[in-house]
Amino acid sequence: MSKKVKLLFVEDDENLGFVTKDNLELYDFEVHWEKDGVSGFSAFCEGQFDLCIFDVMLPKKDGFTLASEVRSVNTQIPILFLTAKALDQDKIEGFKIGGDDYVTKPFNMELLKLRIEALLKRSENQLSLQSELFEFGGSSLDCGRQILLIDGQEEKLSQKESELLKLLVIHKNKVLSREVALKLIWGENDYFKGRSMDVFIARLRKLIKSDSNIEIITIHGKGFQLNDHTEHAKNEK
Repeated sequence: MSKKVKLLFVEDDENLGFVTKDNLELYDFEVHWEKDGVSGFSAFCEGQFDLCIFDVMLPKKDGFTLASEVRSVNTQIPILFLTAKALDQDKIEGFKIGGDDYVTKPFNMELLKLRIEALLKRSENQLSLQSELFEFGGSSLDCGRQILLIDGQEEKLSQKESELLKLLVIHKNKVLSREVALKLIWGENDYFKGRSMDVFIARLRKLIKSDSNIEIITIHGKGFQLNDHTEHAKNEK
C-alpha cells in the first residue's frame, strides 16, 4: 500500500478550513489543519509533510512570514498560498519568499487538487536530480550518505549529527535557534533533549576543528551559529 501524501494546511476560516480538509481527504491526502501561523510553524517543526498550503491572511503570524520561516529550515518543500486577493503585488511577494504556486479564493476543489499534484510531481523530479550535498568552508556534507568530507578525510556521521550539521550549514553565518533545531530533529523542546543536542554540538565542533575556515559558536540565550569565513572573504572582494 502506497504511503499517503501528507499536507500541512493552515487556514483560520472555520467553514473553509473544514470543507477544504474534508475534500482533500476524499482525494486521499492526509491533512493536518492548523488555524494560525504560530501553531502552523510548530506543527511543521514537529511533523513530516510533503506539501504546505498556507492562507496569506492568518492570525498571530501571516502566511508570508510563516512561509519564510519554513523556507529557512526546508528549502525544498512545496508551498502553495491561498488568498482572497488577486493583486499581482501579493503574488510577487509570495513568490519572492519561496512560494511555489497561488490559488485565489474562492476556488474549485478539483483545481486545488490538480495544483497540489502538479507541485508534488515537480518537487519529486527536482529531488531526483538534486544531491543532498552541502559545501561550506573547505568541507562538504553528503546528507544522503551521512558523510562529512573534511581535510581530505571522510567522517561517518550519525543521523542526528548529519541533520544538525545540515541545519547549521543552511543557516551559516546566521543563528540557528535551539527551539527550531530541537523541534525539527528531536521532535520537542525540553531540557533533556537540549542537553543531548549540546553533546552533538560538541562532537561536531571536534569534527570540524581541522578546517580553519569554519567554526560553530554558541549564541547564549538563542542558539548556535556556523561561521563560514570563506563567505566573508567573498563578500569583501
